[in-house]
Amino acid sequence: MSMIPLLASLAVALAATMATAWLVALRSGNHGWIDVIWSFAVGAGGVAAALVPAGPATWMPRQLFVAALAAAWSLRLGGHILRRTLGGGDDPRYAQLRRDWGERAPARLFWFLQIQAAAAILLVLAIAAAARNPLPAIRAGDLVGAAILAAAVAGEAVADRQLARFRADPANRGRVCDSGLWGVSRHPNYVFEWLAWVAYPVIAIESAGGGYPFGFLALLGPLLMYGLLAHASGIPPTEAHMLRSRGDAYRAYQRRVNAFWPGPPRRPANGAGDP
Repeated sequence: MSMIPLLASLAVALAATMATAWLVALRSGNHGWIDVIWSFAVGAGGVAAALVPAGPATWMPRQLFVAALAAAWSLRLGGHILRRTLGGGDDPRYAQLRRDWGERAPARLFWFLQIQAAAAILLVLAIAAAARNPLPAIRAGDLVGAAILAAAVAGEAVADRQLARFRADPANRGRVCDSGLWGVSRHPNYVFEWLAWVAYPVIAIESAGGGYPFGFLALLGPLLMYGLLAHASGIPPTEAHMLRSRGDAYRAYQRRVNAFWPGPPRRPANGAGDP
């Protein structure tokens, strides 16, 4: 199957999958299932797109290599969100959307999830662009890309564990986690999630020549993921929830620590202490 029919088939499958996620969320009352299903669906779509034969012969080594990277990312992220979802409690971001949308919430949620399906197919395209790099052998760029993705997966896991440990301590109830990675970025998990998608253009784009223009489509991964995390479904609704639940403590945290890009904490202006 060539790439265009494959991507069209995957687009239909992802749209159907997110429609299923919509039904699951409505019937269970737990919208955390949406992100579980989306994470596994992107991974499955990426693996499928990576493994489509690049020619008349069998799989090229890079296709297997990229498919393994996509699977590792998906299993780690989807597994983490699954454990969180099974722990109970609705996702506060979706809970707020339901309140904002009122009686039209079910219909608006359906189309919101179809937008997520459209974003997913662009991410799958980025994976496919890396997998179909026509160079026959694994090269240094592939290994660098794999190292970037491994570091991103490990870093996100560390950030998630640090936050889970903080929340598990009763003494931290009502407080804001600002230690470890959370002391240099307000959303280190999002930073590492974005970094994982940098791996695919590193693998896809051949720096030694311009013989593979399709490889530049892999840039869709980090560009789209940054837009989603920093300006759409990531930081804005998460911070709105934290401001509602933590108030001045979170405002002080916002003044001290960068929202996305890691950096040293800032001192309060004029020596004023934080609440």
